[in-house]
Amino acid sequence: MANAPLATDRARLFWRVRQFMQRLRHGDEIAHIITLLAAASIIVVTVMLVYQLFLNSALPRHKFGFEFFTGRTWDPVGEEFGALPFIYGTLVSSALALLVAVPLGVGAAIFLSELAPPRISNYLTFVIELLAAVPSVIYGLLGIFILVPVLRKVVMPFLKHTLGFLPFFKGPIYGVSMLAGGLVLALMIVPFIISVSRDVLMAVPVDQREAALGLGATKWESTWQVVVPFAKVGIMASVFLALARALGETMAVTMVIGNDPKINASLFAPGYSIAAVIANEFTEATGDMYLQSLIYLGLVLFLLTILINGLARLVILATTQKGAAS
Repeated sequence: MANAPLATDRARLFWRVRQFMQRLRHGDEIAHIITLLAAASIIVVTVMLVYQLFLNSALPRHKFGFEFFTGRTWDPVGEEFGALPFIYGTLVSSALALLVAVPLGVGAAIFLSELAPPRISNYLTFVIELLAAVPSVIYGLLGIFILVPVLRKVVMPFLKHTLGFLPFFKGPIYGVSMLAGGLVLALMIVPFIISVSRDVLMAVPVDQREAALGLGATKWESTWQVVVPFAKVGIMASVFLALARALGETMAVTMVIGNDPKINASLFAPGYSIAAVIANEFTEATGDMYLQSLIYLGLVLFLLTILINGLARLVILATTQKGAAS
């Protein structure tokens, strides 16, 4: 009687091995293993990045602690390092870029997907995809030779004259400034928002449009009240994808933001971003404390990007659940 359960277990084991070999022969198990390794490699690379940045920033972490995030002094000679001006510059320039780019990008995507003739839409989409592939240093050169002079001679004097009572538009005018950095970033991320949002809008089922039109809605009412709400999660994803690009942008911002490690309320004043200070000073860093402080800034930027993208995923999840509940 004792041999009966043993024989049953052997039969089950043999059946599982045989089933595994069949899946292996048909390629299912091989495909599963390969794709699993590909997915796991993303986690491994992320963990390795965080580990290396954390390991090579021990000196500033031990010396400054949390004050590294709140300190305003960046003095390589005196070995006093604070990241707050760079965090401020990164967040303000990215927020300003989104403030300009989101209305332009979403509006252009709606026009290209819903209102423009197909031929014009295809041509403009091709041009937009080309703009997304332009190197950032080209945007920086355009910012230096075109945007900054226009800001210094036309835009900033106008803003100071009309809105000078606000703290954002006070102070001397230099041209290179937080405003210039934000506008260059906006030019860079607009193609991403347009491209992704257009694809999301065009993926909305035709039945949704036809149902709205059949109920007597106009083309614009169908677009704004049916198509855009249906695609809002994808549009939000495109915005946060653009935000991730803006947070980590280096060369274009470095060339126009002014590179001054100070916190100013005025958008006319120069600023500094985390990526810009790393690019500018890493090759000049002498001494372990200076070098590891820059590496610690890299870790701060990495964690800041993860935090913002995590919050973005929570917003998208909450929006999706609210839409499903209603």
